[in-house]
Amino acid sequence: MRGFYIGRFQPYHNGHHHMVEEIATEVDELVLGIGSAGDSHTPRNPFTAGERVMMLTKSLSEFDLTTYVVPIEDLDRNSVWVSHVQSMSPSFDVAYSNNPLVVQLFNEAGVEVRQSPMFRREVLEGTELRERMIQDENWRHLVPEAVVNVVEEMDGIERIQRVSDSDANGDGNSDPA
Repeated sequence: MRGFYIGRFQPYHNGHHHMVEEIATEVDELVLGIGSAGDSHTPRNPFTAGERVMMLTKSLSEFDLTTYVVPIEDLDRNSVWVSHVQSMSPSFDVAYSNNPLVVQLFNEAGVEVRQSPMFRREVLEGTELRERMIQDENWRHLVPEAVVNVVEEMDGIERIQRVSDSDANGDGNSDPA
């Protein structure tokens, strides 16, 4: 059986890793969809799709599980989002998500959805992790070692700190135009 798990993975952290560990007990293969694949270089989405592919691929090597990492660009029309995901991904039998909108959309499309309890959600949440990176606080223990290596390889801390700085006007607009 093949499962599907989508996330922005900005960055991939131990909460995601725990979820994959749980999913691995139920499926033979897993497709990981990198959501918002076209977004990068912002405080909310600092890492590129390619960097997130590296984070996942290197982190998942410890599992005895065939995985496929697929970037999925945003589509601003929820009514066709599931068919968009299916067109960008290998076929799958079951989707995994705790996001209420994602669960609803998959349910409406007739796709079985399984949820699992959040793991240490109080600290294993992307916003908290990115804030720790911006403030140069303790974040490394919240992600797999492979993610630390990828972030360091591409100077990710410097990037997230730089894109989080506001401009001289103080409006925080990081639009290059």
